[in-house]
Amino acid sequence: MKKKKIIYTKDMTLGQIMNADPENSIILMGFGMHCCGCPMSQMETLEQACEVHELDLDFVLARLNEK
Repeated sequence: MKKKKIIYTKDMTLGQIMNADPENSIILMGFGMHCCGCPMSQMETLEQACEVHELDLDFVLARLNEK
């Protein structure tokens, strides 16, 4: 059975993104988001995390959604 493709958005929390696919934590850590294990990451949106880490949100979203 084929898994339904998830479209990641800027409003999703890091927790939702990591729970959707464990590989996403590797992708996020590759961008320097080592806060993935932090309890706050469960409530922080991707947009907020990109802002804090001075990352291009569109680029991070493209990477998450390309797989």
